[in-house]
Amino acid sequence: MNNTPNEKHSAQWLSGFITNFVVGSPLNDFGLAEKEKMWDIPLIGFSRGDDPIYREFKHHIGSFYWTPQEIFELTFSDIEVDLHDLTVISWILPQTRATKDENAAQKVYPSRRWVMTRDSGEKFNVALREYVVDTLMQNQVPAVAPMLSPHWSRQTSQRYGFASFWSERHAAHASGLGTFGICDGLITPLGKAIRAGSVVAKLQMPATPRPYQNHQEYCLYHSHGTCLECVERCPVKAISADGHDKELCNNHLRKTPKHILKKYEIEMDGCCGLCQVGVACESGIPSNPSSA
Repeated sequence: MNNTPNEKHSAQWLSGFITNFVVGSPLNDFGLAEKEKMWDIPLIGFSRGDDPIYREFKHHIGSFYWTPQEIFELTFSDIEVDLHDLTVISWILPQTRATKDENAAQKVYPSRRWVMTRDSGEKFNVALREYVVDTLMQNQVPAVAPMLSPHWSRQTSQRYGFASFWSERHAAHASGLGTFGICDGLITPLGKAIRAGSVVAKLQMPATPRPYQNHQEYCLYHSHGTCLECVERCPVKAISADGHDKELCNNHLRKTPKHILKKYEIEMDGCCGLCQVGVACESGIPSNPSSA
């Protein structure tokens, strides 16, 4: 199999069919009386399987955390692969202006649109992962979406608490798409009100440059000691200058399904997202107000 990028296996080709799916799929719709998309145009980046950052993730998060090679070999035990043979394809799905405004008006529980993007919107993200894998496989490129693997599971990190075998936000960070905020959300050029997805493929691609020096560079608090707007937005004080208290956050999320079912008649796991909207990094990389 020819693993060298060509016109059909280029960054432009990959970005094109992913973007076309987001823009054109009937699944990207709220199902309201008037047609309204759940997700705006995506942001797409790439990282290499031999990027040492994946080993750093494993070191910091826990031995259970997958490198691209580990999840690929777990999926394709009959295919011999080296680190440099693999590419991680990562995308960011940005919330729409209407969804962000609606959720920013909430004080304790999420808005209807936000709930729908967490429910139907993540089902769309699953369909996008499946579409990317299927398209690559049809073009003779073995690929796997780690989050859809039957081997994927949640775990507890000794250092960070709640964790899992693969993180879409970490893959996006590795692929040049953003850095982490004090609330653990990923701040991207399209903001923090996003969802992310990724696929690991046996395809050699140039990596998207990471235009940042550290993993928290876009957060105004970490870079300039200012902002903390997400601290004020959190209804249960799970965010502070010390970071994100996952236990407090999770306790609040466990209470939201009852509210969501009663108010919106939607059955789903807990969600909130209040810290992702009504803040400086909601729709882009924030600038330091004191330097303006």
